[in-house]
Amino acid sequence: QLQLGESGGGLVQPGGSLRLSCTPSVFTLNYYALGWIRQAPGREREGVSCISSDAGSTHYTDTVKGRFTISRDNAKNTVYLQMNSLKPEDTAVYYCAADLVCRSDIDENEYDYWGQGTQVTVSS
Repeated sequence: QLQLGESGGGLVQPGGSLRLSCTPSVFTLNYYALGWIRQAPGREREGVSCISSDAGSTHYTDTVKGRFTISRDNAKNTVYLQMNSLKPEDTAVYYCAADLVCRSDIDENEYDYWGQGTQVTVSS
């Protein structure tokens, strides 16, 4: 079974940047679309971004467009989420998840494999 691991979270001031990474523990990510899903305290999970297996297609939720960039390096078996101009409302646990397709609605219910999550806190 595919297992995923996230890293790169932490505490950052508003306006700062973080880069999250996602790597599998066993299998290759190369055949999967990857998504980043977040959940803030007291709120439902929200699809943030996804990228297709060949990196030919990416999607973002409106609140992060222009600030976040998803990418993948299949040679390194890693997917990244570069987060710039961070805002306090970006504070959440960020999960990496795998599916066969990167859908424009980034529906978290479609993802079959999940990591444990990494905490991102944006605060002064």
